[in-house]
Amino acid sequence: MLVVQKVGRWFSRYQLLLGLLALVGVSGLSFWLRQRDFSSGFVLFCYLEIVGSLLCFTFVANALVHFRGTRDRLTLVLALGFLFAGLIETFAIWGLYGPALQGAQQAGVSMTWMVGQTALAALLVAALALEHRVPHSRHPGRDTTVSVVLVGLVAYLTAAAYLSGVIDTSTHPAAWLARASDLLPAALFLVAAIGFGRRANMARSGFNRALCAALWINVACHLAATQSVRLFDAPFTLALGLRTGSYALILGGTLLDNARLFEQVRHLAVSDSLTGLGNYRALLNALENEIQRSSRSKRNFAIILMDLDNLKQINDRYGHLVGSRAICRLGNVLRVHSRTIDTAARYGGDEFAVVLPEAGAQAAQCVGERIRERLSSDGEEPHMTVSVGTAVFPQDGQTVEELLDAADRNLYGMKRGSRVMGLSRIAACL
Repeated sequence: MLVVQKVGRWFSRYQLLLGLLALVGVSGLSFWLRQRDFSSGFVLFCYLEIVGSLLCFTFVANALVHFRGTRDRLTLVLALGFLFAGLIETFAIWGLYGPALQGAQQAGVSMTWMVGQTALAALLVAALALEHRVPHSRHPGRDTTVSVVLVGLVAYLTAAAYLSGVIDTSTHPAAWLARASDLLPAALFLVAAIGFGRRANMARSGFNRALCAALWINVACHLAATQSVRLFDAPFTLALGLRTGSYALILGGTLLDNARLFEQVRHLAVSDSLTGLGNYRALLNALENEIQRSSRSKRNFAIILMDLDNLKQINDRYGHLVGSRAICRLGNVLRVHSRTIDTAARYGGDEFAVVLPEAGAQAAQCVGERIRERLSSDGEEPHMTVSVGTAVFPQDGQTVEELLDAADRNLYGMKRGSRVMGLSRIAACL
């Protein structure tokens, strides 16, 4: 693990240099492929376009889910930008089946390629600039409106620039760069890659890293396209393959990040934020599962309820921070001294519970005494004690409510002074 972390830091430090070296390699390969007599054909082109469109639309759906979970403006802009790019690619395929002449069809495919890719790159740069100017926002509705307006404005200006002839998209077979117009999206993707690379270093996540890598691949894609002399030739096919691969990479990063977010939400739903133990829901789930399992196996299980003594006096005398620390002290004792099959949970404010599978009354009493002893001798101030109550399935109850009620009665019996767990029981447990 340490080696992987060191390699990751090394790549992060030298990612700009590595990216530039990779771009030089792709440029050399594209120039060599330009000399080869190769044509991928219409079928392969359609396959790559269809796969690219499907990846775009799938990414849009997952990016919107990611945005709802993180409220990240950049994710929303990305979703809308990829939606626009996917629609452009879909229309490019449909345009080939129209009644237009072959030359017009080829020009249309080239134009949709330029408009879609340039608009996507420009959106990424604009989103980075917007985040730099307004880094924080707590208004999802306003963010959505701003993102839609931004995408619409960038798409309109990009399409107008290409369709009006402001940007020359003609091909020059004799020149060193046959399609110099592809340098524009390449430069925009390069700016976005550098900006997102810095962002990925600050916010390390699978999504940010995958996005940064995908942007570098798109830079390489358009550098390869600069060597394309005609439609379907080797450099253009390489560019299409790189673009499709970048879509797959960013979709994979989004899926992994969404899975991580879902796991975090699931963990937060069943864990206590202060102690890190299970919460009341986790306790109920563990009890219901043990009741079902024990009913089938005819084996006992026990539950221990614990309540910190005099927590209110500690809060009044030392302050609530010390009181919270006292709760965490008991939580640490439960975490360290519970078996892997046990379920320790924070039952209420200063009440805790431990579910002990395949344990009887004596084992539960021994565990309770051991926890009391460890807490009272943990060496921290103020000195803390805990009252304990136990219940065993099915003797003390056959439902969750009956078991909790029985353990609660035993606990408050101890608090009232009926402390029958003495030194002799501790010795017996040991």
